[in-house]
Amino acid sequence: MLAGIIRRGGRVLVCGTCMDARGLTDDELVEGATRSSMDELSDETTTAARTLVF
Repeated sequence: MLAGIIRRGGRVLVCGTCMDARGLTDDELVEGATRSSMDELSDETTTAARTLVF
């Protein structure tokens, strides 16, 4: 699902704190997804036309 969003020009931001808590590295993210910070995630959420959270 995420790859389809990225192919259509959507941005996939992943919470860095959540990644750390689960022992995930940037290399494990789907291609095109990027590690993000809470500041960036909150800014993007408040200005985005659409937001998907899961």
